[in-house]
This record gives sequence, C-alpha cells and structure tokens, in this order.
Amino acid sequence: MLKSPLLVALLGFAAAAAAGAPSARPEPPAAAESPAAAESQTEARRMLAELIAIRSTHEHGSTEAAHWVAETMQHGGFVPGEVAVLAPAEHPDRGNVVVRLKGRGQGKPVLYLGHLDVVEAHRADWSFDPFTLTEKDGWLYGRGTIDVKGQDVAMIEALLRMKREGFVPARDIVVALTADEEAGGVANGVKWLYDAHPDLVDAVLVINPDGGEAGMKAGRRLYVAVQTSEKMFLTFGLEATDKGGHSSRPAPGNPIYRLARGLDRIAAFRFPVHVTDTTRLYFAGRARLESGQRRADLLAMTRTPLDPAAVARLSKDVETDIMLRTTCVTTQIEGGHAENALPQRAGALLQCRVIPGETPREIERTVARVLADPGIRISTVTAAIPSPESRPSPAILDVVGRVTRSIWPDVVVLPEMAAGADDSIYPRARGIPAYGIDGMFDDLDDGRAHGRDERIGVRAFGEELEFTYRLMKALGDSP
Repeated sequence: MLKSPLLVALLGFAAAAAAGAPSARPEPPAAAESPAAAESQTEARRMLAELIAIRSTHEHGSTEAAHWVAETMQHGGFVPGEVAVLAPAEHPDRGNVVVRLKGRGQGKPVLYLGHLDVVEAHRADWSFDPFTLTEKDGWLYGRGTIDVKGQDVAMIEALLRMKREGFVPARDIVVALTADEEAGGVANGVKWLYDAHPDLVDAVLVINPDGGEAGMKAGRRLYVAVQTSEKMFLTFGLEATDKGGHSSRPAPGNPIYRLARGLDRIAAFRFPVHVTDTTRLYFAGRARLESGQRRADLLAMTRTPLDPAAVARLSKDVETDIMLRTTCVTTQIEGGHAENALPQRAGALLQCRVIPGETPREIERTVARVLADPGIRISTVTAAIPSPESRPSPAILDVVGRVTRSIWPDVVVLPEMAAGADDSIYPRARGIPAYGIDGMFDDLDDGRAHGRDERIGVRAFGEELEFTYRLMKALGDSP
C-alpha cells in the first residue's frame, strides 16, 4: 500500500466509534446555501436532466454521455488537455471520459470514479418516462438518479465550481466516468483505463461514490458509510452425472437426487464467522444507532473472544449475517434431457460472496466438504478478482467525519464492507487504496436502484452536491 499522510496505519478509531449513542435532536437543517452553492444547485439540476435524457444503457453504450460530459467541462473552462474521451478501438460505443483539475503538484492525484452506464428501463414499467427527469412530491425520478448519474453530476459540478473559484488544490483531482460497470464483461471502463491509459488514472487513493452508502430510515439520516472493502464475487458450477436409462427402471445414481442432497447440505451450512478490521469498526458504529440487546450484540462483535449467543442472534438477520461471514447460494439449477429418460446430468450454479482475506481455493475446499459427494464435480464459472481490504485509515475517516458533521452534525460515519461488487476492485487489485464514499441519502427500506421509479430526494440531491464539493476539496488539498 502506498504511504502518505492521507493513508496511515489503523489506530484507535474503534474506541471512538463505539463511544456513546448520538443525541436524539431533530434532523438538522440543510447546509446554509451560499451564492456559489445556489449557482451550483441550478447548474447541476440542468445537467442532471440532460444526462438522464441520454439513454446510456448496455444496448446504447456510453460514448454519447462521455462526449456530453467533455463538452460540459470545456464550456466550464477546462481545456482539451484536461479532458479526454477514450474508448477501446473494438468497442467505440463504450466511451469513458477523464477530467483533471490540475493542482500544485504536491503528491499523486486523488481519483474519483463514477460510471455512465445505467440499467435498462421501460416506460411501460414506470409511472414516468425513465429517461426524462421528473420532479414530484419532493422527489426526482429517472433512471440513474441514484445509480449513479446523480453522483456523476455532483462530481463534475464540484470540479466546475472549483474552476469558477480559481481553486488550485495541492494535488490533482481526477474524475473518471466510465463504461460497462452495470453490464461488465464487454469493455469495463475502469479496467480498460488501467490497462490502456494507466497514466490518466494513477492516484494515491480512489474515491468511488458508487460503492458508498448514506443510509436513512423514516426520513432520519443515520450514517455515511466509508466502504473500505467488498466481498469477492465467485461462482462455481456443480455437476453430477450418470449413465441414464429408461425412466421405467429407476437407478440409485440419479444425478438430480444426488445434486439435490448436496445442495440441501449447502443450504444448511454457515461459513465460519470472520471479523475484519472494517467490520469490527462497522459493528461498533452501528451500535451507536441501536439500543438494548441489539446494541449489546453489535458491541460484542468488537471484542475477543466473540460471544456465541450474540453471533447467533445477529446471524438471524440478513443485514448483519452477510457482514459476519462468506456466503454461497444456489442461483440456477438444471437437469435431465427427456421426460421418459433417467437424467444423465444435473447441474447448478453456486454464487459465493467471499470475505476479504479468504481465498477461492479455501472456499472450493469447503464447498466440496459440505457437498460430501466426490462424484459432484466442481468447476469455476466466474473467477474471483482479488480485492484486498483498503485499511480504514483514521486520516480518511477523520476527513469524512469533519465534512459530514459540517452538514449533518448528528450523522455517524461508518466503515463498511460491501456485500455486493463495484469498480473499486480494479484499483484495489493494483494496490491502490479505494474508498466508497457518498452523501446521497437514500431510504434503506425503499431503495430503488435498478428498479421501477428510481429516484432521489430533491433535498438529498442538493446536499450531495455540497458534500461532494467539500469532500473533494478537502482531500485534494490534503498534503
């Protein structure tokens, strides 16, 4: 890991995170709006409408959106050498755009990542046209508002605002908005940029709002997460075979039955508890938002040895269970070839999300042991991309905490391990620390990313603009 005052070793943050529950004061007012902030709000709202209108789904590609960003930045004062639109020669519709606010050369840049592609949406499924930004009852509706065109606009508007102010950071601030994060596999923009144009995305650390989370429930803003790690995505194929035969002569080697018995054993199995630096801090921080037995159980996860009763209670809740251990789940199954024939083959896909620090080989050995049938063949369908944990540095947590409290005084900052996957795997695999950080508050009980009527709050979008601006400025000007 690169050494820098920004990236110091893990110290005593756990004790601070575990101290005292937040006060129950009313939700703070929105950050005071300066004339510069008001100008940003107006400009960003226009830009969000224009970017939502570009249908950058997998079918259409992201190049049109990349050119729109480049033109927007050039109109805002960025010169061609500071803005680049790039796409693989074999995939010209998978455009990426990289924008650089030049600093004073005091260290490597800070890189911000976002993606331009969105999940497909059909008008018949929505209450509104998904590719027309629509405001109703305090919400902004449109495909990509929360994943992640809203954050894209916040990043480019922060650069434009700093350019208008004449602000020159200590280090360069780079924003890369890329292709194929949602679809993947064709021409993932972050991976391609690291392979083909590493000089453009070289950085001391990476901030990826797509990997961040700002959680609220019932209108109460609870926490801003700092995602330091994510589970590895790993898929196994399982296959049982037999010689088959006529269905009138059932045989004990039926592969469907054998595979089903093995999958039953997988379903009943729980991987061992594995607490990391990040999840220990996560449980300490979440305890501040709880009370009673729940609070006590969460705090128990920060101590050694672990309390088996607390582990058992937390394992009953999916939200905490997935933070405790690796998980593997059957997602597809098929078998047989004719109605009147004994099956010759039965197969299944086993999709695993692996805690950082565990290896695919370890998981495969465990799966084989639990299946308890050496005749079930295990193969790797989707190999894991190594994604080591980015240490939850107190320096990063301190900067995020200060920016967060400047807008929402009672909101907790939580280190977090993501159960899903995002583009932070690519810099982490290259030894570059990456943190998922986002100030776009979304309802934990009604998340609509990838779904029908995707939306963000009008106020949440405005606060995201200010949060991104303040954080980007603070990190860019850190020595």
